[in-house]
Amino acid sequence: MREIVFDTETTGLNPATGDRMVEIGCIEMINRVETGRHFHAYFNPERSMPSEAEAVHGLSTIFLSAQPLFAEKVEELLDFIADAPLVAHNATFDFGFLNYELQLCGRPVVCMSRMVDTLVLARTRHPGAKHSLDALCTRFGVDRSLRVKHGALLDAQLLAQVYVELTGGRQIGLGLVADTDPGEVRVSGRTVSVREPRVPRPHFASAEELERHRAFIARLTSPLWERFAPAV
Repeated sequence: MREIVFDTETTGLNPATGDRMVEIGCIEMINRVETGRHFHAYFNPERSMPSEAEAVHGLSTIFLSAQPLFAEKVEELLDFIADAPLVAHNATFDFGFLNYELQLCGRPVVCMSRMVDTLVLARTRHPGAKHSLDALCTRFGVDRSLRVKHGALLDAQLLAQVYVELTGGRQIGLGLVADTDPGEVRVSGRTVSVREPRVPRPHFASAEELERHRAFIARLTSPLWERFAPAV
């Protein structure tokens, strides 16, 4: 199954009061394994960056003013996420900003049914514990030493590792039969192969091999199994 783990950085907490998304980072996973593919972009919010928000992620008004508008990157983003489930921590926040930006440029919003919230998963699995991304990294032994400030791509990479642990670790289930071919995934209605198919292995000896075997057995003198074979 293909999933996208993503994170956003913004100018504040509420798009309804004028806040905008300024960064998004997306990590592709197939069957809970990172593929190495990602999408990352900064956006010009067309407004100033509050000092409180800049202290969190380090993105300044001057830096962002040189970045593209969200509308200039939206096609590339939508092509990457396609129709996959979207995994985020406190996902209603990230979905709110993503859908607000999509509405501003006249695009359909992402259906909330695609949302997977790791904050909800963490609260269910570890009630009463701390559920911040930092706390979950510590709990599961995920190295977050590079996380000096918040960053959408780095946080998505950390969250991808946390998500694997929250959903059962590397061995998620003990089923012997997969629901789908693990070598294929569906992306935007297309079937994409992620490995080369294995050539079927023969399980029966050929007539020539059987004849060589009989000739070999005939040369043996008093083989051990004749002591236990029933008399003919």
